[in-house]
Amino acid sequence: MFRRISILFFMIFMNLVNSQTEEVNLWAQEVPNSIEDNNYQETYDFEDTVKTKTFKVSTPTLQIFKPAQANGTSVIIFPGGGYEYLSSEKEGVKIAHWLNDLGVTAIILNYRLPSDAIMTDRRIGPLQDAQEAVRYVRKHAADLGIDEKRIGIIGFSAGGHLASTLSTQYDREVYKHDNVSARPDFSILIYPVISMKDGITHAGSKSRLIGANASAVDVEQYSNELQVTANTPMTFLVHATDDGSVPVENSINYYMALRKHRISAEMHVYKDGGHGFGLGREGTHTSWPKQCEAWMKANHLLDTKSL
Repeated sequence: MFRRISILFFMIFMNLVNSQTEEVNLWAQEVPNSIEDNNYQETYDFEDTVKTKTFKVSTPTLQIFKPAQANGTSVIIFPGGGYEYLSSEKEGVKIAHWLNDLGVTAIILNYRLPSDAIMTDRRIGPLQDAQEAVRYVRKHAADLGIDEKRIGIIGFSAGGHLASTLSTQYDREVYKHDNVSARPDFSILIYPVISMKDGITHAGSKSRLIGANASAVDVEQYSNELQVTANTPMTFLVHATDDGSVPVENSINYYMALRKHRISAEMHVYKDGGHGFGLGREGTHTSWPKQCEAWMKANHLLDTKSL
């Protein structure tokens, strides 16, 4: 009975939310690299009436949150969850509202999670969705009221791995597409998984994406500290020293690769915070949103632009 009541209130809550936001299917036609499996159904975890986790995404969507006064910048959000689920509230909706407060149009990508049940190649499924998300936003920039040259991404944990994969492999041919660029103009990585190398990677993310016993070729391909080039977008990084799930070396090594290639980068490593702190718990890390806002201001991403 409680479960049914929770779902009822969740539906009412979602109707209220959807009256202020828009949700669209990412792919206009057939989802590439897909296998139809009617038993593979999207499911959720709730806390009271709030959807906290999303599992088994097979139809990727974009949730578009428009600010009261848009400044022309947009950010696509990649929630974390170890490539097992999407942290829909803490690293999705809450982040969208924070960005809206800055005048930024926020877009949550509900991306497919690696699965042999619904993908012919699970390794490329999330990247396909990430590339198409940037292409979709860029193609619809006028309708969204944004600048097509101020499209950024933010990723958390495994979502940070996807964001760094997109930042370094935005031009990798993983599906047939038009000529619209999938390159983000800037990247924000929060306690990201970067590497697939043993001893530094997050084992669950690696296992689900490329397999626990992945080939050396796949390990290198998805270790994004090895994929940085001179065309990788400017980046803001956040990590906690005491992160017990995703070692801080993930961010440090990515920062060093950015520095080697002379990419504009800023990194904040905090004494505490652990993993998965989102917009903040108690600890030194709670200042990261303000520092990220300052970084965006310094790079003129919060300047209001006439479109």
